[in-house]
Amino acid sequence: MKNHPIRGGVHPRYWKELASGQPIAAFPLPARLSLPLQQHVGAAAIPLVEPGQRVRKGERIALAPGAMSAPLHAPTSGVVHAIEEITAAHASGLPQLAIVIDSDGLDEWAELPAPLADPFAAPPEEIVRRVAEAGIVGQGGAVFPTAVKLGMGKQYRLDTLLLNGAECEPYITSDDRVMREHAAEVIDGARIMAHALGVAKIIIAIKKNKPEAIAIMREAARAFAGIEVVGVKIQYPIGYAQYLTQAVTGRETPAGRRNAEVGVVVQNVATALAVQRAVRHGVPLISRVVTVTGTAVSRAGNFEVPIGTPVAELIAHCGGYRARPRFLVNGGPMMGFQLPDENVPVVKGCVGIVALAEEETARQPEQACIRCGTCMDVCPIGLPPVEMAQLIRKDRLDDAARLGVGDCIACGSCAWACPSHIPLVQYFNHANGALWTADRQQRKNERLRQLAEARSARLEAARQERLAAQAARKARAAAPRQEISE
Repeated sequence: MKNHPIRGGVHPRYWKELASGQPIAAFPLPARLSLPLQQHVGAAAIPLVEPGQRVRKGERIALAPGAMSAPLHAPTSGVVHAIEEITAAHASGLPQLAIVIDSDGLDEWAELPAPLADPFAAPPEEIVRRVAEAGIVGQGGAVFPTAVKLGMGKQYRLDTLLLNGAECEPYITSDDRVMREHAAEVIDGARIMAHALGVAKIIIAIKKNKPEAIAIMREAARAFAGIEVVGVKIQYPIGYAQYLTQAVTGRETPAGRRNAEVGVVVQNVATALAVQRAVRHGVPLISRVVTVTGTAVSRAGNFEVPIGTPVAELIAHCGGYRARPRFLVNGGPMMGFQLPDENVPVVKGCVGIVALAEEETARQPEQACIRCGTCMDVCPIGLPPVEMAQLIRKDRLDDAARLGVGDCIACGSCAWACPSHIPLVQYFNHANGALWTADRQQRKNERLRQLAEARSARLEAARQERLAAQAARKARAAAPRQEISE
């Protein structure tokens, strides 16, 4: 399959060599794990346990309150220490509620759901149900509930499952190692997901800077019809779902629409592994592969890490820092975010922890825009970054919205390529945050207006009903009495 032309994109230094040669290693069991109740895009999970309660590995400890949420499971056996606020694994550093478990060191498993010996004989609804109950969310970092995506076969006319193995962010190598070390399970998971979606075609897209993964995945897929492993160009952000879809299928997803509307559902390769483990073995999502890397860390590596492990323990396990990092980033340096401190936990969407040294992050002073148009050339969405930034500086957010600032994916290509070092993405994030807040307030005001109008209508209807009743009583009282004759 040929690669289709796509617009924009940049070519940063990838730094993959720091960790790509390190096989996935089991991470030592931490003494304490902190599991935030918000590790997905929907409403926070609801605790099912209490402080002092003993739990076993794989036991469900928090319930999903809705379809867009995901339950939580204990990554090991131990005792619930507390349900308390911790610092969020987010740039905001705001507090969020978490279940804190003290490990007992036994790593004793709970009774798991009976595995499906033949998932392909099961109805798609059964696959979706098991994936939902396993608490699986997108492992590429988007944390969208996987079961919701697997149910899209009922909503859209689908024909293709696109498995994303591009891993376009610099430094991160967790997906690369998953494909090289768990190829058979990834292929099996992809086939299970395709069965749930009702599609016969599977495309596995891997960036060409991962030749070992491409070769291993092609060999693992050889025995199955309808699976194609495609090497895609070394270009950032090729791993963005809509971008990748266009690159391998030629189908362009309209702005603000879902890939499913053009017949394609995109899932991450690590998500396929999690689905395979859940369906074949009944194992919920309680750990994930995390890359620990960056020139500030002593030894880079890839580890199977229990969810809830403190980031500080990952750094210590890698020998600590060779130099104090300027930034400690969750995810890659292009679309990841700076962690507030090392004590935050690893969460379901954590693909990597990157410790960036001073020389990697030397920031040039911002200069005046020279109107070179480079930002427009590299934008994968085709937006006019310089024009949007000028409008945002003048607080003309509605005008920026009309130019499409809401379609910005915050990939950072424009800022990376800007010769004037203008922090364009910061402008767009500010604008989108302000626009979202304003829209939310507008919707709230509209809802309050509707409620007020409905209340007024109810009160008026009640008043008219009372008046009608009073009129009826008066009419009865004024009417002459009719004598009953024998």
